[in-house]
Amino acid sequence: MIDAILVLNAGSSSLKFQAFQHDDLTKLAGGQVRNIGGDATFEATLASGAKESAALAKGSDHEAALSAVLEFVDRHDDGWHIIAVVHRIVHGGTRYADPVVLTPDTINELTALCPLAPLHQPHNLAAVAAAEKLVGNVPNIGCFDTAFHAGHTELFNSYAVSGDMRAKGVRRYGFHGISYQWIARVLARDHPDLAKGRVVAAHLGNGASLCAIQDCRSVDTTMGMTALDGLPMGTRSGAIDPGAVIYMGRDLAMSPDEIQAELYEKSGLLGLSGISNDVKALLESDASRARFALDYQALKIAQYIATMATSMGGMDGLVFTAGIGEHAKPVRDAVVAHLAFLGPFQVLVVPTNEELMMAIDAKELLATKEPDAG
Repeated sequence: MIDAILVLNAGSSSLKFQAFQHDDLTKLAGGQVRNIGGDATFEATLASGAKESAALAKGSDHEAALSAVLEFVDRHDDGWHIIAVVHRIVHGGTRYADPVVLTPDTINELTALCPLAPLHQPHNLAAVAAAEKLVGNVPNIGCFDTAFHAGHTELFNSYAVSGDMRAKGVRRYGFHGISYQWIARVLARDHPDLAKGRVVAAHLGNGASLCAIQDCRSVDTTMGMTALDGLPMGTRSGAIDPGAVIYMGRDLAMSPDEIQAELYEKSGLLGLSGISNDVKALLESDASRARFALDYQALKIAQYIATMATSMGGMDGLVFTAGIGEHAKPVRDAVVAHLAFLGPFQVLVVPTNEELMMAIDAKELLATKEPDAG
């Protein structure tokens, strides 16, 4: 019987999964459930290349999505069984700098962080609850997007606010850390000389950020207290004058929920273009606002790359990753063109693999101690 690790990456309307053989982390299967809460669909691929797809009941929640994943596993787990479930959790706060076995106390602490990641944390934790109910008595392990940035010095994790506000948690955390951890690992393996230097990694997807990585450690990053800060994203505004938020609430009489929806769901490329948050659709469009949105995003990415380079005293390499970073060459070219003044630097495209990184971390955690399944 082969022991397997099931990795879950839950979003607001999706549940991605991959299963890995515990011993050598060979991938056994992977797929996702899309459009959770609506006309949900399931699709999966086995290591053999065989594919399956199915429609789920309308309005299916995360528990129903995980049930579809587990039913798929049950049909195909010839000689293997799940010994741990690993979850991507966006916010670990100041406490969780490493993967942990999730206990009721841990879940309570992570639930308290939901206001700092409202589009992600509740859904991450919903997947944990579903796994605890459906998978059985195996450890659930949390891997945190904030963890890779936990070693930042006060110079890079502070806001210029009062000590009272800092004491209440108003500070910078950073996100996309699992992706950046993978990039650092690949650089150390495949580009050891560059890995010892100063690298800016650009995780460009519907969510987007940059990370200054020196000697494979995070020095600085563009996201802050929440995953709203920094670069303009698919539907998120990125950095915005805090006074604009005050104006929305005081003078435009918008509620906190309305402001949150505006900045998280109606802004970014979607807001700038008025067309789409999909870079592919914008690249294919002849509309002037589509071009403007892409030009704006490329300029802001380049400006923030220069900021990350400043945090390290220079830049030896620029690494693009994630959906846009890996597949949208026009975006990469536009960003690099803005940076010609910095002089020569190496440019790489490195596919991210958050699920495998999580499986690696889980395997190491399982080897170090006998987990308490909580």
